Amino acid sequence: MRTVAFLLAVLALGPGVCQAAAGQQRPNVVVILADDMGWGDLSLHGNTNLQTPELDRLARSGVQLRHFYVCPVCSPTRAEFLTGRYHPRGGVIGVTRGEERLDLDETTLAQVFQQAGYATGCFGKWHNGTQSPYHPNDRGFEEFFGFCSGHWGNYFDPVLEHNNRLVRPRGYIADIITDQAIRFIERQRRPFFCYVAYNTPHSPFQVPDRFYEKFRNAPIELRHRDPMREDLQRTRAVLAMCENLDWNVGRILRALKRCGVERDTVVVFFSDNGPNTWRYNGRMRGRKGSTDEGGVRSACFIRYPRLLRPGTVVEGVAGAVDLMPTLLDLAGIDHRGDKPLDGISLRPYLTTGRPVPGRLLFSHFRGRVSVRTGRFRLDHRGRLYDLESDPEQRHDVSDKYPAVARLLRREVRRWQATVLAEAPRQDPRPFPVGGRTVTWIPARDGVPHGRVRRSAPAPNCSYFTNWTRPEDRITWHVEVLKPGRYEATLYYACRPEDVPVELQLRWNESKLRGRITQPHDPPLLGRRGERVPRKAESYVKDFRPHKLGVIRLSAGRGELELRAVKLSGRRAIELRWLMLRRVE
Repeated sequence: MRTVAFLLAVLALGPGVCQAAAGQQRPNVVVILADDMGWGDLSLHGNTNLQTPELDRLARSGVQLRHFYVCPVCSPTRAEFLTGRYHPRGGVIGVTRGEERLDLDETTLAQVFQQAGYATGCFGKWHNGTQSPYHPNDRGFEEFFGFCSGHWGNYFDPVLEHNNRLVRPRGYIADIITDQAIRFIERQRRPFFCYVAYNTPHSPFQVPDRFYEKFRNAPIELRHRDPMREDLQRTRAVLAMCENLDWNVGRILRALKRCGVERDTVVVFFSDNGPNTWRYNGRMRGRKGSTDEGGVRSACFIRYPRLLRPGTVVEGVAGAVDLMPTLLDLAGIDHRGDKPLDGISLRPYLTTGRPVPGRLLFSHFRGRVSVRTGRFRLDHRGRLYDLESDPEQRHDVSDKYPAVARLLRREVRRWQATVLAEAPRQDPRPFPVGGRTVTWIPARDGVPHGRVRRSAPAPNCSYFTNWTRPEDRITWHVEVLKPGRYEATLYYACRPEDVPVELQLRWNESKLRGRITQPHDPPLLGRRGERVPRKAESYVKDFRPHKLGVIRLSAGRGELELRAVKLSGRRAIELRWLMLRRVE
């Protein structure tokens, strides 16, 4: 009978057997980050176009931060969350081609948790560096499952990475990420930090039929403040993606309850920037990419049943930079790094419901800086808005409050002269090779020369194509950290009429020649479940690995160059990745 009861109990747990211990001294931490989900994409915030019951319930069962701010785009927000410091301080100045990398002398939240004995896992979109030592496995995460790029080209049966190894799970990407996060939670016997970084509702707008059918022909009653700018088909796709994300958040919350650690777990939910399309967002001005309210205001909910009172709403200004000190404070971890934090611990306000006291919170992107106080926002053009009376930012009140305008303009200049001055004007850092045995160098990080082109304007998930002449080439600015012999593998596509192709990889005086003799001409992927034709993002292919050979790489910086020295047809290969494996 005991055996039967045990088996029934195991079956009741769902996909895995929970091993997490309840009642432990330090809380577990689960941080859930949405990608391009606006403040207005929740039914809790008045959006009647969709239903987000799981996120609404999470908000009501914990603390809601009424005015919570992130960055205008993805990777800067991730950097601020991970370090508690404004993103220019950590060298994160863009979203691709190396500008997204977090400086190596920055300490991450995961590293602090790891040093405190926590199990650490990151699931989903990293977007703060690809090659070791920028990789999440080098920044405090024992387990990483997802992708390191800014966006991904295919959401169904996607090629992803598990601890620096390519995998091909089946299903929809947000569901897969959730599955992996739940498995991580279920098998822990010690306190854990689980970072679930979804890449939805970021484009491309792919979503399963199960969630889209509800919206396929649905009227969109609640519209953007300027309805003529809204693309209703995009809105419908985003709403379906948001409902899928909400469902997956519910799965994580149920897993915590099933494992008996719900009361012992801090759960945080927020998004990385404003909405990625013109759609309902509380009539705020701006969207993703903007330093106005609509571009940087995000939902933020924090639940910790053992300490925080359900239904608490905290007024005042808070932001992504506050999450690191807040979570460490809630976990009772005393961290005194060698760099000052820009964020503050919100614990005193989460536990009492008192408003966060007056402070200045800055937003920045591509040289544009705005600043938020408890009442005002000074935009990047120096215009002042009283958000208590004008939350839509329609009326400049600089003349009415000249002293406030002067003060905030002065503070912006000071921030630019100090914080922004720490950021590189461009990103000259090379891409490291040899930090681990295997180094992945995507097309995103390369430079095309001659007629070689990217497969789409957005570099993040692109591949190189239109390689038509021997003088055409691809280069990567790299730094070899460990000299030695490296096996080079190309992930390629090539039409039957274009083989064989003879290629040469060169590093300083070292040269490696090899031939591709097998055609591989797969179809484009990414149209499955796609609700709006894509413009910026590339479709992708199943690229085939080909071992080109072994090349000796000396230590130092330089240009790693790939040429097609001999073509048989009108084109050379299409290239997605170069993989270098150190063999000595």
